[in-house]
Amino acid sequence: MFDLEVLTNPRAASAALDPMRQRLLVELGDPASASMLAARLEIPRQKITYHLNQMLEVGLVEVVELRAKGIMTERIMQATATAYVISPQSIDVLSPSAHAMRNEASASWLLALAARTIREVGTLLLGARQAGKDFGTFAIDAEIDFATARDRAEFARELGASVATLAAKYQNTTQATGRAHRLVVSLHPTLKEHTP
Repeated sequence: MFDLEVLTNPRAASAALDPMRQRLLVELGDPASASMLAARLEIPRQKITYHLNQMLEVGLVEVVELRAKGIMTERIMQATATAYVISPQSIDVLSPSAHAMRNEASASWLLALAARTIREVGTLLLGARQAGKDFGTFAIDAEIDFATARDRAEFARELGASVATLAAKYQNTTQATGRAHRLVVSLHPTLKEHTP
């Protein structure tokens, strides 16, 4: 079981959005059969089996064990991951184009960059898993409380200048064997926590 699975198949994405199948994915964090799930959730086994077959077909669950049960064989299944991310690639015709929306101060562009990041890193992750290899990534997540909008704007300006200087310093201009990497830095207000 992976810690995270990237869904690029439109059918898998659709299946993962179904409330019943989401419930089954949560339950299948630990291996179980259709009969075990039916008893636990008080849902007819046939209905559970239907959903499991659909989820198996699109790769959301996998058979981890076959058990002989009388004259029948019981399939023990498990979710393929503990969490799922739906790639914008699964609805490619509706995906935003980061190139077309370029504007450093635009929330739409920030979302288009995030969608591109999910699409690109998701594709790299799936390819690396198939090849049995790793690839290099790096992320920073920090929260800054700015006193004023002017402070935020000045911080963004200084950060942009610092990143441009670093990018120029490490830009490969002499070797043909380098590998391009994408750097995306985002800055946005944090969501306020809702307290009951």
